[in-house]
Amino acid sequence: MTPSPHSALAKARSISEALPWLARHQGRTVVIKLGGHAMVDAELTAAFARDVAFLRYAGLRPVVVHGGGPQIDRELEHRGLEREFRAGLRVTSPPAMNIVRMVLAGQVQRELVGLINSHGPLAVGMTGEDADTLTATRLMPWIDGEPVDVGRVGSITRVDTAVLETLLDTGRIPVISSVARSAEDRDVYNINADTAAAALATALGAEALVILTDVAGLYAGWPHSEEVIQRLTAGELEKLLPELSDGMVPKMTGCLHAVRGGVGAARVIDGRIPHAVLLEMFTEDGAGTVIVPDPDPDPDETEVLA
Repeated sequence: MTPSPHSALAKARSISEALPWLARHQGRTVVIKLGGHAMVDAELTAAFARDVAFLRYAGLRPVVVHGGGPQIDRELEHRGLEREFRAGLRVTSPPAMNIVRMVLAGQVQRELVGLINSHGPLAVGMTGEDADTLTATRLMPWIDGEPVDVGRVGSITRVDTAVLETLLDTGRIPVISSVARSAEDRDVYNINADTAAAALATALGAEALVILTDVAGLYAGWPHSEEVIQRLTAGELEKLLPELSDGMVPKMTGCLHAVRGGVGAARVIDGRIPHAVLLEMFTEDGAGTVIVPDPDPDPDETEVLA
């Protein structure tokens, strides 16, 4: 069926409107974290894969980091293992770690790589273990003033971007599962995917960090309001962190560290919206929360303070 002149004109206008953005961002790196909850709808996941391929063909350097919470939960239940979270982190026993590793690298990653590669031989799957891209140490979060053992959960201590840079330089799209090996005991640890994405964005000097999740963004006054905060500076976000729900803390902490580490902007957007990445990055119709660096101090004010 031949498209109508009106629909063709709308497409042409959309491409034309994206041109200034594309010209500014040629060759820039964008790290995109796809949450497992944003992957439960097959059509949405396919649309995401198409968007990522589009970014690559448009001259950007996308890097994908993925979660897999719902998929891990299903496998834990199937095997009779308990699902538990503390301080927003999945409590990960050694048997649970085996399942996390299997589901992320053997199931979720392979599906995502296949979807992206349906648009060309672009995606390469890897984990943080590969070439010690991510190195971790055991994480002991503090809850109610005391350290708590959450098992095989790691905190990133080092990022080696050599393999990633090689892949990006050859036009590939790295698709990364968020597990890492410890330099001390060589055990493999579960890494929060938001935290991993932020660390990779910082180490790569990314133009942007984009986190897709299953909410519309950061809500003002949650749970009493569903008004989305559209824009925050790093300093404004830091003041809000103690008030956030456990699920949002790793996301927004990652955004804060990323923009303070040199990333141009960090965005938390609604992965339930088809083509959310392109809407957020190329149009004025994006829906989500953007975190930007703190403004430079007023030079006149700095002179007075000095």
